Amino acid sequence: MKHFVSAALASCVAALALAAGAQAADLKKVGVSVVDLGNPFFGAIAGSVDAAVKKAGGPDAETLVVSGDYDLTKQSSQIDNFIQAGVDLIIVSAVDSRAIGAAIKRAEAAGVPVVAVDNTADGAKATVTTDNVEAGRQACGYIAEKLNGKGNVLIVNGPPVSGVIDRVKGCKEVFAGHEGIKILSDNQNGIGTREGGLNVTTGLLTAHDDVNAIFTINDPSAIGADLAAKQLVRTGIVITTVDGSPDVEASLKGNTMIEASSAQLPSELADAAVQAGMKLVSGETLETPDVLVAPRLITRETVGDYVGWNGKK
Repeated sequence: MKHFVSAALASCVAALALAAGAQAADLKKVGVSVVDLGNPFFGAIAGSVDAAVKKAGGPDAETLVVSGDYDLTKQSSQIDNFIQAGVDLIIVSAVDSRAIGAAIKRAEAAGVPVVAVDNTADGAKATVTTDNVEAGRQACGYIAEKLNGKGNVLIVNGPPVSGVIDRVKGCKEVFAGHEGIKILSDNQNGIGTREGGLNVTTGLLTAHDDVNAIFTINDPSAIGADLAAKQLVRTGIVITTVDGSPDVEASLKGNTMIEASSAQLPSELADAAVQAGMKLVSGETLETPDVLVAPRLITRETVGDYVGWNGKK
């Protein structure tokens, strides 16, 4: 059963739980492997996890942070290295939600609980994610409204992880409700990077003359898609995405075709992941092992009121 929390409530609950949990578990070393530290979202998660671990375990608590770099073999080895390093807890943002299960099983066999953050991961004892289906709905709902329910759209897809799959699912749910919207492409993997978004979108815009809007699975992909459109001298394309990163804040305020991003909240995800991990390290059984944190749609009109990943407007 999934448990939904608002951003404000999640922050309050997580802070109280961390303070209480610090007395129940000896959390001194935590291993963290994220999809890609080159992506500012995962960098923000890693930093927030480190802060939460120190808050829970004290200033000497250690957080070992590594980047999976979209490489399953590399991330699996990282989990094995965490086990050898004697960590108390592993927090992982999986590069492949299913295939990482073998490595997680080895961690659990060694007595190290694993918490999945941002994406699901087979075998993890707890999962903390943004409500990615809703994020896709928000971003593509904006497109549907801007196009008045009629037009040709592209979906720049991404790696086969649950978060990406759910965003695309939510997006397609919205488009399916508008007979006048035609999806020209939905299966091209932009690998969640600016370069990938640029390359995929360049190919798709070259293949399709009439494109009214583009949904990308994250902000770096959207920035790449915007660059592709500019290089091909295409104008008037509505681009929406998911993340709410500092880079997309600047894009929403600048001369780009990016008009909206469904914002994730790294600090809320990190606090909830460490909260769950503290309970698992203490031997508790989680009543709600799956936590969904609600996203918030940020647009050109509302970005001025947005408190972003760095806690500033």
